[in-house]
Amino acid sequence: MHASSVEPLIPRVTAPFGAGYADLALAIGGLAIGTGEFASMSILPVVADDLGTTLPQMSHMISAYALGVVIGAPLITIFLARMPRRLMLICLMLMFAGGNLLSAIAPNYGLLVVARFVAGIPHGAYFGVAALVAAALAEPDRRGQAVARVLMGLTVANIFGVPLATYIGQTLGWRSAFLLVAALGLLTMLMVRIFVPMVAAGDSSPRRELGVFRRLQVWLTLLMVAIGFGGMFAVYTFITPTLLEITKVSPLVISILLAIIGIGMTVGNLIGGWLADRSRLWTIFGVLLWNVAALAAFTYTSSNVWLTAINLFAIGAGIAVAPAVQTRLMDVAGDAQTVAAALNHSAFNIANALGAWAGGIAIAMGMGLRSTGWVGAMLACGGIVVLGISVLVENRSRNLGGAQPA
Repeated sequence: MHASSVEPLIPRVTAPFGAGYADLALAIGGLAIGTGEFASMSILPVVADDLGTTLPQMSHMISAYALGVVIGAPLITIFLARMPRRLMLICLMLMFAGGNLLSAIAPNYGLLVVARFVAGIPHGAYFGVAALVAAALAEPDRRGQAVARVLMGLTVANIFGVPLATYIGQTLGWRSAFLLVAALGLLTMLMVRIFVPMVAAGDSSPRRELGVFRRLQVWLTLLMVAIGFGGMFAVYTFITPTLLEITKVSPLVISILLAIIGIGMTVGNLIGGWLADRSRLWTIFGVLLWNVAALAAFTYTSSNVWLTAINLFAIGAGIAVAPAVQTRLMDVAGDAQTVAAALNHSAFNIANALGAWAGGIAIAMGMGLRSTGWVGAMLACGGIVVLGISVLVENRSRNLGGAQPA
């Protein structure tokens, strides 16, 4: 199950100021998106209190964002398949910034939910296209590390962006947090225009991209992500009330603990990129096992701030799967890599919605905030089951002469 050396369909390109600056520009977009996505969870109690709604009801804005990602990722990459990649990235960031500006000025619950849906639409397409562009700038056997560098913006968001946005949201009002995210989106547009080279769409077309939906391994990989990584979101969606009510820490300490999650994500992402270039499947399997243990432990550690800090680092490190899943999807998608890469983020946001829903159900049933840990562990176990099915199907296909990359 060693990593394959499948060549990306987008030809190798050279950035005007070097690949490092191009990767940084793409990662700033990840910083903006990660800050917007995760900070909206951490300021949930503040938003609910200001708009006069309950915490479970306000969690619908999280689900609305996730729905936007799920719908937007395939539609944008299919219908804009022929658009040059740099222009597509700039347009996606413009829409993202606009959605967050609308979130900041939304006068009531209903319009805020709509604004979060709009903000989510470009999320998956941005990461999918950015991953392909980064892969085009890298050596074929280092695509996993190139993807990890782009995703680093998403993980670093949880060290700096999310704690900062959470603190601003709690002190200056939740609307200021969305204004900060919109500003990061505008900064990304400028940096992409300067540092990212022109990348043509190649032979990509709506018809060719639609072909991804005929590939069973693509569906199984996406299903594994949607189920297996819902666990992290079951915990993360309710992390602020858990830290307030169970761990009993101050808002300042909450920001520090959120940063610790981000540090875990950053470390996990870097390690995951290195591992993905060696074996996609073993990396995915190992990280899922890690998540089962880390999420189950949260049920018992959440009452102690020091144990919680260690546990949250471990939960954050579970993002190590992202580079492996992203590059595996590129490999099994054949000539429909753009939409497959974007669908990865649709799957992660289905996981987001599923985790938030499952955690909310457990809490509503009176099982308490601690129960989100066990809910998360069970979802991670579900991901292992789907991964096992995927491997069995792949091995059967290989025996019949239709091998898929691992």
